[in-house]
Order: sequence, then C-alpha cells, then structure tokens
Amino acid sequence: MIQNIGIVGSGQMGAGIAHVAALADRNIILLDVNQAALNKALEVIERNIKRQVSRGKLEDDAGERALKRITITTDYSDFNVADLVIEAATENEATKRKIFETLVPNLSKEALIASNTSSISITRLAATTDRPGKFIGMHFFNPVPIMQLVELIRGIATEDATFIEIKNLSLELGKIVAEAQDYPGFIVNRILVPMLNEAVYALYEGVGTVESIDNGLRLGANHPMGPLQLIDFIGLDTCLSVMQVLQEGLGDPKYRPCPLLIKYVEAGWLGRKSGRGFYDYSTDEPVPTR
Repeated sequence: MIQNIGIVGSGQMGAGIAHVAALADRNIILLDVNQAALNKALEVIERNIKRQVSRGKLEDDAGERALKRITITTDYSDFNVADLVIEAATENEATKRKIFETLVPNLSKEALIASNTSSISITRLAATTDRPGKFIGMHFFNPVPIMQLVELIRGIATEDATFIEIKNLSLELGKIVAEAQDYPGFIVNRILVPMLNEAVYALYEGVGTVESIDNGLRLGANHPMGPLQLIDFIGLDTCLSVMQVLQEGLGDPKYRPCPLLIKYVEAGWLGRKSGRGFYDYSTDEPVPTR
C-alpha cells in the first residue's frame, strides 16, 4: 500500500494533490525550492479544508488530522521514506527532467514516480530516471479537491504492477480514472486546449469580443465557464505549452498556437495567477482586457 507520498511543487496542483491525499489518510511530504511558496500552500490547504468543514462536507477532526499529516520541506533527501513521489512542477520538460535528476538519488529502490504533466510524453520523462517501469503519468485536474477525474498514462515501459497500484490509489483518493495512451495531450487536453486556442483565434480575428465569446459558449453550449475565462483559470502559459507540445508531437498545423496567446504570455499576462489575462482581476469584478 502506498502510505508515504512525496509531492514536488507546492503550487495550485501540488497543494491540491496534498490536500486530497492527506484526507485519504496518507502521509505527505510537500517539497518546493521556495519556503515562502510552501508556507502559502499550507495556508491555502488549511483554508480550503476549513471551507469543507464549514459546508458540512468534512468533520472538523478529520480536517485537523489531514493537516497534521502534511510535512513541508526544501530538501529532496526527505523523500527517502516515500513510497511514491508525484512531480507537480510547471509544464516545462526541461524543468521536469532536472527535477527527476535530483529526485532519483534520494529515493528507495522500490519507490514509484508519477508526473502530473498535462501533455508531455511519459515515455520520454521516464527515460530520464533509473526506473521507467515504475514511472507513470498521473494527471489531476484543477482544483484537485473538486475535480473528480485523474488521467493515468502508461509509458511504453510502465509495468502492470505500477499501473495497478496507482489506479488503486487514485480510486482510494476518491477519483474516477480515465486510462489514456501516451500521445501528446493525452485525452482531455488533446480535445480541450485546441478548442480554447480556437477561442483566442476568434478574438484575434475580431469574430467576437471577450464577453461575447465567453457568453456564446456558456449559454450556447452550456459550458460552466467561457473558454477565455477558462484559459485565465488554467494559465495562459500552461495552455501555450500544451499547444506547443501538440504541434511538435503531432506535426499538424491545426495545432499552431494563436499569435495573440503567444503575445499575452510574452507580456506576462498569464491569467488569474498574474492578475491579468483575457480579463483584468485588479477590481472586484473581472474586466475584459480587449
């Protein structure tokens, strides 16, 4: 049984995974290179757990026990007790490769590794480690405590035992599993992100305003969030990275990132996390930037 789980990266995804796994009675070692980011992650997890308690979705003592199971660290050697380490860093292959190079020498021989990548080849990432058979893609969705799905992606070398163990863990975390093949974007982002990119093209070409595009999809297709709102929520840099992976991996010009998406990322307009994207979040009500 996987009891001790290490997580690399304390951003939205890492903190969310820690939250869910701690509530499932796992011991969590949450690592980041930035101590301030770790402190912020703990505050976010505590706030979200208290919200669950206040809404009657969680017993108060269960929330307190979960928080006590989370240890924060900046030292990879603390992963020597981990049964599984989940990498939840930024969607950049070079960054992930560097993490795995640092991680592997600090693991026991039996430890499994999972990547929360949303698009990058699991086979290629696994090959940077000493245990491709014990490596798997475990793609959670944001916000992790709310979203039910986890995509599990086997690399070409992933062993059956690894897949079964991670699938069982996912179910114990209360998730529904979608098994995906190791192709660029997997299932969800292969379908979703090109649609979001097309919404940016519609804005770029003047087909509609930010407001009309988002209202069109919310009210005309019954989507809970407009596509430009959703890009802001996911992060424009993440969406751009996925489009670049799709374009490079599949070689089809239909996956070309919209120039406006590239321009926004170059400007540092990354969405909610930067305070500005297709909407400006500096006021109480977000205001379209175009």
